[in-house]
Amino acid sequence: MMASESGSRRRDEDPRLLTGAGRFTDDVRLPGQVHAVFLRSPHAHATIGRIDAEAAAGMPGVLGIFTGSGLSEAGLGDIPPLVLLPGRDGKPMFGPAIPVLAVDRVRYVGEPVVLVVAETVAQASDAAEAVAIDYEELLAASDVRRASEPAAPQLWPQAPGNVSLDWEHGEADAVEAALARATCRVSVRLEDTRVAPTALEPRAAIASWDAELGRYMLIAPTQGVSVVRKLLAESVFKVPLETIRVLTHDVGGGFGMKVQAYAEYAALLHAARRVGRPVRWCATRLESFLADTHGRDGILEGELGLDEHGRFVGLRVRTLVGIGAYASTYVAIVATNNTKNCLSSVYAIPAIHIGVKTILTNAAPLGPYRGAGRPEAIYLVERLIELAARKTGIDPVSLRRRNLIPATAMPYKAPSGQVYDSGEFEAVLDKALALADWQGFPERKRRARAAGRLRGIGLGCFLEVAGGAPLTETADLRFGRDGGVELRTGAQAMGQGQMTTIPLMLGRLLQIDPARVRVIQGDSHEVPGGIATVASRSTMMLGGAASQAVDEMIKKGKILAAEILEAAEHDIEYRKGRFRIAGTDRSVELGEIVRRGGVLDTVSTFAAPEMSFPNGCHVCEVEIDPETGVVTIVDYAAVDDVGNIVHEVIVEGQVHGGVAQGLGQVLGEQLVYSENGQLLTASLMDYRVPRANDLPRIRTAHHVAPCTTNPLGVKGAGESGVAGSIPSAVNAILDALADEGVTHLDLPMTPQRVWAALQSARRQRA
Repeated sequence: MMASESGSRRRDEDPRLLTGAGRFTDDVRLPGQVHAVFLRSPHAHATIGRIDAEAAAGMPGVLGIFTGSGLSEAGLGDIPPLVLLPGRDGKPMFGPAIPVLAVDRVRYVGEPVVLVVAETVAQASDAAEAVAIDYEELLAASDVRRASEPAAPQLWPQAPGNVSLDWEHGEADAVEAALARATCRVSVRLEDTRVAPTALEPRAAIASWDAELGRYMLIAPTQGVSVVRKLLAESVFKVPLETIRVLTHDVGGGFGMKVQAYAEYAALLHAARRVGRPVRWCATRLESFLADTHGRDGILEGELGLDEHGRFVGLRVRTLVGIGAYASTYVAIVATNNTKNCLSSVYAIPAIHIGVKTILTNAAPLGPYRGAGRPEAIYLVERLIELAARKTGIDPVSLRRRNLIPATAMPYKAPSGQVYDSGEFEAVLDKALALADWQGFPERKRRARAAGRLRGIGLGCFLEVAGGAPLTETADLRFGRDGGVELRTGAQAMGQGQMTTIPLMLGRLLQIDPARVRVIQGDSHEVPGGIATVASRSTMMLGGAASQAVDEMIKKGKILAAEILEAAEHDIEYRKGRFRIAGTDRSVELGEIVRRGGVLDTVSTFAAPEMSFPNGCHVCEVEIDPETGVVTIVDYAAVDDVGNIVHEVIVEGQVHGGVAQGLGQVLGEQLVYSENGQLLTASLMDYRVPRANDLPRIRTAHHVAPCTTNPLGVKGAGESGVAGSIPSAVNAILDALADEGVTHLDLPMTPQRVWAALQSARRQRA
């Protein structure tokens, strides 16, 4: 842990946000602003015929009506994915770009087709209802299973069988040989339900055009202004980067969803230029469910082999991932490398092979969602281990323990190609078992049984891969005459406490009060380029860049201070914001050097040699009412190794948030499309996010094995809660149900599904 005071230090941004002083996109008002409403497809798959907007154009307050064909004639391009991967035998991935507005065909319910701009929201809504569109409905396949069937409707002619990418990693022959000689083999097939990120703040945007400067400006809640600007400038408008300015103020949650450069942003910018006034839009909750990028959505299959000693010898994985109708910014990484990188987890598995097919479906585009492909790997592996324990008769804890990678093996090269630099996995396991009082569970189960309830306990060991390629990040440090320091960064706060951790981190590096540090982010004209805040990378990568920048500044500062103090450079030392002649009281402060004309400003780019590998062990305990199927999480213990800790309370908050989202997927979250592609769970009445009373008391503890691949020794902390909660909760629920003969249940484990599984098991026993 980097400093003991971090445990009691509060988040600096909370008073402002909790008292209503936050500044979110929909709080901003621009002079002369007008309002936008999108007319969206009511069909999952249809061709677009005639669009009749004549009546709508003449309605009160209407300033402009825009269609996909009109935008194409104006020269606007589509929004492509940033990453496309080669598949088997080098076959390129087909990653269809996202149209700004649909032109000839719609491919999911909620796809934007027409944009109406008017003086008021009510006028724009009325006009949108007056637009008539002729559709010819086509067969749809919104479910990944149906879309991958031989007779499924085809979304794109360039993707036969709706397969956009057929990808693999590892030595298939080596895994086949390992499984062939295994004395025990277990397999499992799991459904990984499609989920909605459901951020507290919906997407919103205000677009404007400065005719004098010839520049666009977009105000929107993003996870990184640079990525959004790059895609809009280079691919949609085909203009130099500086022609578009993207501003992000406060962000009310992102979870991966707000990394995307959305079609609505491009349409609004075009409309602002055409009507000559700022155009604003805020998504309704219905629009968010329909058109935000979704998460998860896959079918996971795995087979694990063990030798006669209970050692893992090989793992084979096959996944189908439903990526929606178009390829979003990072979906290729989410579906492939992120899952592959975590398959070995904390275990020594000599041979691993994974095959992935990404499937185009009549659904909203898939994107990163907290964990972004990594929890899928952990969920699959931990379920296989539970099955192996039952089949071999080896205690689940003992089976894990005998297969853990020992601390003495570090650095350890996993079959994924990742090199783990640090990790003490058995120590983490032991801490988690103690925190959860694992030994006392049999007595708690006995008491529950006497009260007519089923009680189960489950654990999940995991290793995350954090950092996010490319492994580079830039920090721009600027020093003021008043002794203050500005850090310009492409990282973006979205509720995770960056306005506390970044000043605290830089304050420690500079040995100054964090109050002297000002963070500049969310303005593409002011911050360095780079990738967005994703992959639990900000502290690791920005910390590395800031540490390098401070070191470089001190070197420059010693030269400047030596001149001011009339001393030799090698006699100058830096401490607590001052350069002094060693062994004397003669010194000069940072601000004074600047006032005397010295330039301490420093820009540094950090290149990490490897990702970081946060890991942990979570233990979940549940009770089930067999008469109703209701699952209650009664206890939860989480031990995480996130390397050195900058701010303990914030790390624990991140773990709590991740656990809540993982438990949400286990207990009820699921986006469900009908046979004809209508979204049936498009409101908070139908889509069950966890409520406060669904969540248990979460006990947390830490185990610190410092990371060696960045100067601060930190590992990512933002997503591990999901990786630990999904397998531990599922294992606990199935442990509770095992005595009743239920051995498998797919997500989500709703009361209806649990009750039905119990009834089915009882009928089979009768």
